Amino acid sequence: MHIVIIGGGASGFMAAITAADHFPEAHITIIEKNKTVLNKVRVSGGGRCNVTHSPADLKSFPKQYPRGEKFLRKLFSQFDAKDTVKWFERHGVSLKTEEDGRMFPVTDSSQTITECLTRMARSRGINIRTSTAVISFQYSRLDGDSLFEISTLDGERLIANRLLIAAGGHPKASGFDWITGHGHTIAEPIPSLFTFNSPDNPLLELAGVSVKNCEVKIIGSKLAYKGPLLITHWGFSGPAVLKLSAWGARYLSDLGYRFVCKINWLPEHQEQTLRDAFITEKKIAPKQQIASHAKWGIPSRLWKAFCQEAEISDTLRWGDVSNKAMNRLVEMLTNSQYDISGKTTFKEEFVTCGGINLNEVNPTTLESLLLPGLFFSGEVLNIDGITGGFNFQNAWTTGNIAGKNIGAPPTSTLS
Repeated sequence: MHIVIIGGGASGFMAAITAADHFPEAHITIIEKNKTVLNKVRVSGGGRCNVTHSPADLKSFPKQYPRGEKFLRKLFSQFDAKDTVKWFERHGVSLKTEEDGRMFPVTDSSQTITECLTRMARSRGINIRTSTAVISFQYSRLDGDSLFEISTLDGERLIANRLLIAAGGHPKASGFDWITGHGHTIAEPIPSLFTFNSPDNPLLELAGVSVKNCEVKIIGSKLAYKGPLLITHWGFSGPAVLKLSAWGARYLSDLGYRFVCKINWLPEHQEQTLRDAFITEKKIAPKQQIASHAKWGIPSRLWKAFCQEAEISDTLRWGDVSNKAMNRLVEMLTNSQYDISGKTTFKEEFVTCGGINLNEVNPTTLESLLLPGLFFSGEVLNIDGITGGFNFQNAWTTGNIAGKNIGAPPTSTLS
């Protein structure tokens, strides 16, 4: 049996290794269009590789996927984040959990993960072919089994009994034409996990300043998310923005990425509770200069910028501040509003919302319900998670499950 896996990323490698362990008699080939494999693994997490998220609360894990939650619930019962940690530990890679739940190799180097995966693949005799772009495949049945004829850009033809597509997402629907030509349909691909561009933002000069906890809302919608926020040279980033972009991916795309976001820099406060806190400051520290002493964890540079915008001078003391100035500062801290016009991809990490419709895939084996012997895994499916290791967990889970089923007799029926 010849198993061909299109895509040399995290999911493709997990599938190949798992298939080799379950079907040792099979010949397995990974085909990658780029010169190198595991490129996303290499750059993720700033070169550290955010392998997964802490499995401390596995029940809520599927809720971190704006697309694919119900589908993944069934798959996680077979291979979840806990299993991922054990899998890597079993193969010589120890992971550590950071304060926010993200998990990295203890070496803080993605090379640890890429070397583990390539070592495991080569030790199992898996053929890894790079610089080989697949442009199409033909499907047929021979003696009751599946047969795939795969065509590459350089004119080569490969024959396989099983085919796994783990080629990742595409920014345009046309990138799926070679699959939809066989009857599969897709959810239109659009970006997810992006930062907000705010070119007229008065805070741009504070690029690099971060706030540990903010609430970011999209005006005119119910979309909101709390978490760390980073001011950048072009607007806003950080987990709160990235996670909000994932949940609002389609809505924000429909808006042409032009909208107004509201930021409460102190989400534990509303206007009245913060005003009460200010009154308390007037009583207990009347001689303290307001602008020189940042409060409630707001970074000093950002606090001073808000004070300037509220027309609070550097020398003004709490005991002398007017109600009008105090109200302006309260408004800025709890109800800042910024025009957003455009988005920026988060670092080198490209994630799409969209892909193969999940109702066309067996939710237990990941085999196509249209073409027996064809499997899908990873981001090519209409599954995407928020930032924090969830997209890699999708890759490990779907790759593992596809890999352990791909060598079995085809179970799907043509429809």
